[in-house]
Amino acid sequence: MKIYFHRDFDGMAAAAILADALATTRGHHDVSWEGVNFDRTLEWDNFANGEEFAVVDFHYHPRAKYWFDHHPTTFLEDSHQEQYSDDENRCFDPTAKSCPPIILRHAAEHWGYTPPTHFTELAKWSDIIDSAGYESAEAALFGTEPAMIVSRALTCSPNLQFHDTMVQLMRDQHLSDIAKHPVVEKCYKRSSKNRDNALENFESNVLLDNGTALLADLRSKKIRRDRFAPFYLHPDVHFAVTLLPTRAGDHITVSSNPWNRPQTDFNLGELMKKYGGGGHQSVGGCNPSDSVTAMKWAREIYNVIKDLS
Repeated sequence: MKIYFHRDFDGMAAAAILADALATTRGHHDVSWEGVNFDRTLEWDNFANGEEFAVVDFHYHPRAKYWFDHHPTTFLEDSHQEQYSDDENRCFDPTAKSCPPIILRHAAEHWGYTPPTHFTELAKWSDIIDSAGYESAEAALFGTEPAMIVSRALTCSPNLQFHDTMVQLMRDQHLSDIAKHPVVEKCYKRSSKNRDNALENFESNVLLDNGTALLADLRSKKIRRDRFAPFYLHPDVHFAVTLLPTRAGDHITVSSNPWNRPQTDFNLGELMKKYGGGGHQSVGGCNPSDSVTAMKWAREIYNVIKDLS
């Protein structure tokens, strides 16, 4: 059994919890896992052909034996949503803040699963991190709790394989112990320097700003970037569109300000779904095929949201 997880904190936590639950209640003792991102949806029909697999915190796949997600944009085909219903091995809850609590609840109710105690804290912080449930932008940027150290360290992972390692660490250890892992400590120190660099260089890379929304191109290799920099430096804006580099190519993120929410109920995830991505009402992302397309899409997205309030 192989678990495919969205390559972020709550995706890794979800994979760790599901791996443990499958091993202890479903007889899957040879579980492995691998991170995925939106670029994999380009081959979604043929994804994992011939495998017995699970998907967590990512798009619905009709061939997945186990599937858990909370993203409202999870269904890539209307027919998938029409045919889907929760069952013993699958659960969709778009009201959940993150994926781990869904798995914990479902596994307890349907499989008789009793999780290790450290999963409670893991799920709590997964909710906070994935929903940006911090008290302030300052707390999001400068918090020093173990979960924050781990979350920040993930932004400087030495390679994609470290995400797989993190799943194992989350399965076996408390966040306070993971935060002391030598690689995590090293990545956290680097991420703190990157955060400071991101704050210093953000303003010079803002392309458009009308007071309601801004667009920043952060793809330069000379600068670093931080998810919360737009709202720390521009607390009055409601939305931020950012162009980012990833190992898979350019990435566009659009998000609303967690500390200055707009009055509109406009769904950013649905907007990004039109570009092959997805997300939630307050945040979404997509992976354009090339840099020219990335800029074109980013400007289009900015023009859609710049007059919302």
